[in-house]
Amino acid sequence: MKKKIVVLSGAGISAESGIKTFRDADGLWEGHDIYEVASPQGFKQNPKLVLDFYNQRRAQLKSVLPNLAHQILVELEEDFDVTIITQNVDDLHERAGSSSIIHLHGELMKVRSVVDDNYIVDWKDNLYLGDLDPKGHQLRPHIVWFGEAVPKLEVSIPYLINADIILIIGTSMQVYPAAGLVAYANPISKIYYIDPQPSINYELAGLEQLEIIEQNATEGMVIFRDKIKKG
Repeated sequence: MKKKIVVLSGAGISAESGIKTFRDADGLWEGHDIYEVASPQGFKQNPKLVLDFYNQRRAQLKSVLPNLAHQILVELEEDFDVTIITQNVDDLHERAGSSSIIHLHGELMKVRSVVDDNYIVDWKDNLYLGDLDPKGHQLRPHIVWFGEAVPKLEVSIPYLINADIILIIGTSMQVYPAAGLVAYANPISKIYYIDPQPSINYELAGLEQLEIIEQNATEGMVIFRDKIKKG
């Protein structure tokens, strides 16, 4: 039976493909206040601005490719049972070829009804006011905005409980509730944390099984692959 690797991935793994990280140093996202474009209130106040914002993100995503870090995760499926739990809304893990991916914060290439959360469809192009579900309700980005529940959080917990190896990559481990997932790790699980400037939160502090690889995503994944393949 293959050992189980659970990957907690964040913006840093996509940054090396050319996707900007979640917010700038001044707290803005592409020049916008986060709550203007990533909250239910922002969508209610100015839906066109929000739709335009995600149309631009969708267009940018089409212009980039998975990088070596994504590709190594796919390669590891030859020898390990790999599940990726990602905070990213891009589809780079999918495009690289990973077979088991849980998106905590939604997916940029999907939209859903503003009324029926279960009506979710693939959407590769621009989304406009007037694009409706079959019952006549407006469609919105399939993104978990600030103040909304994270429905895939509970789904993710059993994977952490049963993991042999946990890999944290490209995330500051400061954004909750996703950052709290590591608290569910099996106490005997080996934990690797790839980040050039790792942030040790409460859940990580004092863990003897934690090994930090202070590198960016691509360089760190090469080191991680070599370590686990050696056993």
